[in-house]
Amino acid sequence: QVQLVESGGGLVQAGGSLRLSCAASGRTFSRYAMGWFRQAPGKEREFVAAINWSGDSTYYADSVKGRFTISRDNAKNTLYLQMNSLNAEDTAIYYCAAGDGPSIVTKVPSFRNWGQGTQVTVSS
Repeated sequence: QVQLVESGGGLVQAGGSLRLSCAASGRTFSRYAMGWFRQAPGKEREFVAAINWSGDSTYYADSVKGRFTISRDNAKNTLYLQMNSLNAEDTAIYYCAAGDGPSIVTKVPSFRNWGQGTQVTVSS
């Protein structure tokens, strides 16, 4: 098992930026791909971004491509999501998740462990 704790959410104006962090403990963080998901009220949880075990491969949802950047620091057991040019449609609870293996995955069932989420609210 790996325990995941997100932080960095908050209230930001449209056009602003936030950086989310996800601290991992438990099983070896560096062996596994990681991902960010989000869930808005009344909507299903949706994929945002993923990164492979080493950090040299990333993948993004079309809705965030060019605005969000996923990264990781395996020495610090931490995953990041830099979010720029935020808009009201980005308002959601953001979750980090750990995959079952080293390669990028994007579907919810492919992620074994989840954090509790952090709220991001973008005011227009």
